[in-house]
Amino acid sequence: MSTDAGTPKVVAAGALCWRREKGHLQVLLIHRPRYDDWSWPKGKVDAGETPPEAAVREVQEEVGLRISLGIPLPPVHYKVSAGRKIVHYWAAKAEGMTPRADDDEVDKVLWCSPVRAYELLSMADDKLPLDALVNAHSEKNLDTWPLILLRHAKAKPRSSWTRAEGERPLAGSGLRQAKAVGKLLMSWGPKRVRSSPWDRCVQTVMPYVKRSGAKLKHVDAVTEHNATRKPKKAEAAVQALFDKAKPVVLCTHRPVLPLALRVIAKHMPESLAGSLPSSDPYLKAGHLLVFHVSNHAHGHIVSVEKHAPYDD
Repeated sequence: MSTDAGTPKVVAAGALCWRREKGHLQVLLIHRPRYDDWSWPKGKVDAGETPPEAAVREVQEEVGLRISLGIPLPPVHYKVSAGRKIVHYWAAKAEGMTPRADDDEVDKVLWCSPVRAYELLSMADDKLPLDALVNAHSEKNLDTWPLILLRHAKAKPRSSWTRAEGERPLAGSGLRQAKAVGKLLMSWGPKRVRSSPWDRCVQTVMPYVKRSGAKLKHVDAVTEHNATRKPKKAEAAVQALFDKAKPVVLCTHRPVLPLALRVIAKHMPESLAGSLPSSDPYLKAGHLLVFHVSNHAHGHIVSVEKHAPYDD
């Protein structure tokens, strides 16, 4: 890790839980007796986890809610005794959930209006992600579902493989990476998993499938071979991910990524589509893109973020 002045010394993550109560937006604040302040559920990223995983864990530990992450919100930067600290935030829909204080770090929880939250928040910087959440709500971009595009983990080299290409498996490092991918995907919790049937893709998603109980379906159209021979079928398979408007992950191969990205980009405004990777390899092995698709405007992507699993 770099030690330059721009590298945060402390990395934390949390979430702004939200719900609609009688048609009005509410957010969840916590009171911390140690600091006598009102804030958002958050905490340091532990060794061996990513910020999305930390955000989900901290919310569960502090207020007892098992959330799935929504759109990313602006991070907060400030100075602490150890140096510069960054806190990554996400929105998290929590309708129908009942929070509880953990009675350790948190002694009170409060659902309140954004206006009341502005009044209570102890740190001015904590209003930055709230501003973004309120703006997203007003633009009907807050209520979303995730579509996740995943490149399979590190595979054994082609040069050392003499059998059928579809049988080329993950390398040892790729198998470890697949476990980390499984942990990371729990942050969004898709119950639908779509994958190329080739071994290295299936091996990448299996730790998540076993961990989550998600339903795995093989999609022949997105193998390297079939996507090259019949690109229209591959495009249709990617487009079909939008049909049910429910969380889903697609695991495929590096050569198929530009085709998948072209289809997905049609669901995004040009300003957002311009942020997509545009050159080979598009995604590194085991890395993923999370597209947040509006529940208000069918098929319309309002936000995108890129993540890598923890690399040991």
